Amino acid sequence: MSKSISQSDEAPPPSKKTKMASHLTLGATHNQILEQRKSLKKQIHSLPRDQKSKVLSHFHGSERTDLSKQRLRNLREDDKHQDMSNMSDVQRHTLDKRKRRHNPALQRQMHRRETKRLQNAMAAADAEEILHTHTTGLVEVETDMERTIQLTQQQLKNEHLQESVARNIFDLELKDYGPYKVRYDRSGRYSLLAGAGGHVSIIDQHSLALTSEFFVNETVRDACFLHNGSMMAVAQEKNVFVYDDKGVEIHRMDGHRRVMGMEFLPYHWLLATIGHSGQLQYQDTSTGSLVSQHRTKMGPCGAIRQNPFNSVMHLGHTNGTVTLWSPSSSEYLVKMLCHRGSPVTSLAMDRSGRYMVTGGGDSKVKVWDLRMYKEVHSYNTYGGAPTCVDISQTGILGIGHGCHTTFWRPEALRVKMKEPYMKHQLSGKGVESLRFRPFEDVCGIGHTMGISSIVIPGSGEPNLDSMEHFTNPYMDNKQRREAEVRSLLEKLSPDMIALDPDAIGSVEESNLIQRRQRMRDVAEEANARKAEEMEALKNKKEKKRMRGRSKIAKKLARKHKNIIDDNMLKLKELREKEKAEKDAERAGQGEDGDSDAADETPSALKRFF
Repeated sequence: MSKSISQSDEAPPPSKKTKMASHLTLGATHNQILEQRKSLKKQIHSLPRDQKSKVLSHFHGSERTDLSKQRLRNLREDDKHQDMSNMSDVQRHTLDKRKRRHNPALQRQMHRRETKRLQNAMAAADAEEILHTHTTGLVEVETDMERTIQLTQQQLKNEHLQESVARNIFDLELKDYGPYKVRYDRSGRYSLLAGAGGHVSIIDQHSLALTSEFFVNETVRDACFLHNGSMMAVAQEKNVFVYDDKGVEIHRMDGHRRVMGMEFLPYHWLLATIGHSGQLQYQDTSTGSLVSQHRTKMGPCGAIRQNPFNSVMHLGHTNGTVTLWSPSSSEYLVKMLCHRGSPVTSLAMDRSGRYMVTGGGDSKVKVWDLRMYKEVHSYNTYGGAPTCVDISQTGILGIGHGCHTTFWRPEALRVKMKEPYMKHQLSGKGVESLRFRPFEDVCGIGHTMGISSIVIPGSGEPNLDSMEHFTNPYMDNKQRREAEVRSLLEKLSPDMIALDPDAIGSVEESNLIQRRQRMRDVAEEANARKAEEMEALKNKKEKKRMRGRSKIAKKLARKHKNIIDDNMLKLKELREKEKAEKDAERAGQGEDGDSDAADETPSALKRFF
């Protein structure tokens, strides 16, 4: 009897269908589940506001769950307004009776599932604090036999990525107006597609909807966004044109002729352009005035990138050199020979400003340390010379060469890696441009047949800096206007662009003794330098003279030139005597005949007498 009672007190074993849904509440009665749900809700409401919001976000689910809830609400509305005109009275009475019938088994199951979801939400919030899910991460292999380079975009889309991320993998076939170049705005919300055949369009990356599209009916060499996604500059056949997000022409820059590359400096509101003439120009987009223009004297140039650390422009020339420029200097700041005997096709800098990557016509990609201006190491490319390089926010290096794209880990900038992190092949499509999307693990590739968007895990910055202007992808019109005003008020002067940005704005020592000591050290250093120069002049060897001046007789004559002896004194006395006789002769002639003529002569002509 006791055995049968103990068995009756235990809950029946769960079925296979309800095992996964109720494994956390296994063995509990309905009253225990209700008490547990009540205590969990009380515990959640007693949490701090930030932790409470995290738990509720996990409990309510993602966008996919919201869509399911909306679909469920629509079905309930359809049930309320169901068409029963074709039913008999008995059928209507039976349907109403079935709706009013209480189903305790279904209610117990729903309570059990809700309790399980509350427990899972609290566990997920605790795991989020421990695992730091807002930090970036790369793809890691489980065994030594696997390699990340073998992972394809199709496998990522079908097996590993969520639906909201997998939708970023797509291809746009645009064969008539290629090759295309891809650019993103600072927030990563909008992408700019510029086809060499004259096709320009803007795509909203959140909804993948076409914002604007227009044709300029002439060649487009480059395009870029200005301060935000509402304005863009397009380098066309002859001039540079500025358009808004609707495709309306706002301004034409007549001074920028046959431009091949453009970069926008967001903190200075400057548009830097360079083209066939080899002339670097800085245009202030807030006032419309030309700030400066410099002749590089190195021929046409199409490789131009800005250093995000100090806003210095890097230009890659056809003679294999890279020059660094600022608006306040008429000459280049630094000149580096990066690819001997081959042109520089592309270049990129990381966010810290320490490393520069250059791609040359010799099918090599070289990594340079900008602190010492020395080469760190290099990589070889196959299938053609590198046409475009880019470095993501987390340091992942992307290279486009031929119909291939290769991606390297962030450590590849400091240490030479054996194999790439990931790769993507575009068969029969020559890669023209490659850009990483800010704050997302997405890379846009422009090629001869259109646009391709792929996912590179770990390439985007997971945390958004709200103090930066125009980096919020969810800005409304009011926030955008306020950000424009703040950005204009905080605009930096072009004269502040220098190799060392920390040198500007430094504070002088407040202590009088320290200032005097610093001035004394500067004076002593200048005096020591001057003494060294004087000593070098004394020890300077006599310059070797040509055409008989280095003969022995000439050297002896120069040495005895300043020696005073009896012969020198006699010669000096004779010269003085001859000079005195000539002066007396001139005075006598003036007294005899020239005095009257000089008196009658106008003052303007007296200098001839």
